[in-house]
Amino acid sequence: MEQAIIHGGVVRRLWPADLPALRDHLLRLDAQSRYDRFATAVNDDFLIRYAERCFGIDDLIYGYYVDGVLRGAGELRSVSDKIFGGLVEAAFSVEKEWRRRGVGAELMSRIVRAARNRRAETIYMTCLAQNVAMQGLARKFSADLCFEADEQTGRLVARSPNAASVWGEFADNATSFATAMLDLQTRVFSMQPRGMYEAQRNR
Repeated sequence: MEQAIIHGGVVRRLWPADLPALRDHLLRLDAQSRYDRFATAVNDDFLIRYAERCFGIDDLIYGYYVDGVLRGAGELRSVSDKIFGGLVEAAFSVEKEWRRRGVGAELMSRIVRAARNRRAETIYMTCLAQNVAMQGLARKFSADLCFEADEQTGRLVARSPNAASVWGEFADNATSFATAMLDLQTRVFSMQPRGMYEAQRNR
């Protein structure tokens, strides 16, 4: 699966270099979006601390970038002692102005593929009763997930990873990493004084 282009934006995996973008994305979420994402009211300090813990060894995050600004994120992390063959949690956040554009579905497809490639048994998702959008997203993946009555826990349909799914994630990761490094380089140069940049370019 290559980087998906949706309404002028790109979906790709996020890396530690994307931490500032993830933090700023979470801070832009309105109060209701924050509640839907975390199932409780959260303040800016909580979101800043949360973002700083999001790139652990068992964390996997995909993001939706538009013109260099992160507008949505899909997260997969272990809730047991391991992400391979264990229990995982999926969570999604899309800024209000960028919803109903297929962003959530694209992020969800990446998360489901990653969970299957890691042979995860069960995906836990926060899907509150009033979060109609999240419930609709879950129904779109009924072929891949079986949800329990409470609509909060999805069990992966028994289907093993194959060469296409594994290679697709590998290729996606490689492309995403290269893009992240290019974005980081661009940000670093943009923060340098113009005179310093001109001197480096003329060496």
